[in-house]
Amino acid sequence: MIVLVLTTSCINTLNQNDSLILAKVHDNYLYFSDIKNIIPDNISARDSIAFVRSYAKDWVKTNVIIYHAKQNLPASQLDFSKQLDDYRNSLIIYQFETNFINQNLDTIVSDIEIEEYYNSHLNDFELKENITKAIYVITDQNSTVEAQFDYLFSLPDSLLFDSLEYYIPEHAISSNLDTTRWVGFFNIQQIIPIETYNRELFLKNNRFIKIVDERYIYFVKFIDFKIKDDISPLDFKRNDIYNIIISQRKVMLTKKVRNDILERAMKNREYEVFYQE
Repeated sequence: MIVLVLTTSCINTLNQNDSLILAKVHDNYLYFSDIKNIIPDNISARDSIAFVRSYAKDWVKTNVIIYHAKQNLPASQLDFSKQLDDYRNSLIIYQFETNFINQNLDTIVSDIEIEEYYNSHLNDFELKENITKAIYVITDQNSTVEAQFDYLFSLPDSLLFDSLEYYIPEHAISSNLDTTRWVGFFNIQQIIPIETYNRELFLKNNRFIKIVDERYIYFVKFIDFKIKDDISPLDFKRNDIYNIIISQRKVMLTKKVRNDILERAMKNREYEVFYQE
């Protein structure tokens, strides 16, 4: 690498420790030893040279501007010791509390807790979109297959699902038979080419639809739906509620560890406060 850099005339000076100098801005030097460990592994010689050149160029730009800024700012505006101390202290506290939470947080949330939170915050769960539980089957255009699926989707639900599970593997290009999961109606439209100017009215007036386009036939049955601005069903918000409860526990645990540390410090007379009332 050193030879490669030298051959490109990027470096032509050595310091007293034989460290290659890449760039200089006034009395500030960039040495090859400063960046050799950040040069990506497994790149070509040409790319290595390009990386060194680019890094040195960016370093020069930054340090020229820094030098100019130092020359034009009063000393009072160049002292960042307090800000740096505050930032460092914040990082230390954050890392300590993060480690404590990771070691002590109870991440098990019962169904009862989720249901209680849901029932006490119903107004917070107003739907922002139309959602539905739907099953669908997508097939190639084949009259025999089409007729078979027409028949299957006319069956009662008690017979429909078992029949579809038997028939789908051989004749469907894509399918979904999950009736437990709520999905946005917009997400359904990304799979099924449903065209409608009023999604709410469409959901209210259609339980089963069949769409035929240039290539495929789409069979869709809507098992259930909820309209935008309705209260969201619990199952649709279960994961969100879980995350809310966990976040609340993190806040409570953080407050507790802080209070415990301060109380223990006071009990052990680890600090004193000097002030006048």
